[in-house]
Formats: sequence, C-alpha cells, structure tokens
Amino acid sequence: MSATGVGATVGAVIALTWIALGFWACVLVSVTMAVGALVARVVTGQLDVRAVAAALRGRRTSS
Repeated sequence: MSATGVGATVGAVIALTWIALGFWACVLVSVTMAVGALVARVVTGQLDVRAVAAALRGRRTSS
C-alpha cells in the first residue's frame, strides 16, 4: 500500500471515530495510533531510541 493509501485510511479511521464516538475517543485513537507507529519503528530498527534520548537531552544533534 502506498503512503497515500495509508494516509487516507488513517484519516478515515480518525474521522469515523470522531463521528461515532466523539472528540475524546478520537484523541485517544490518534494517540494510540502514534504510539503503535513508534513501537513498530523501534521493533523494525528504523528508530534508534538511544539516539533520540541523547538528542532530547541535548547531547547530540540529529545531523
């Protein structure tokens, strides 16, 4: 699936959640989707948690 298809699907899920369950449920679904995406990137090795932590502490830049 292309990035456009994924984006459209995510948008549809969030919109349907808002319509069916309300604003706070939509916020909850959005936050859990973001956490799931971060976990998936860590598991697949696309995101180095140590590098992110070091950058947040100001010890290293992203470049």
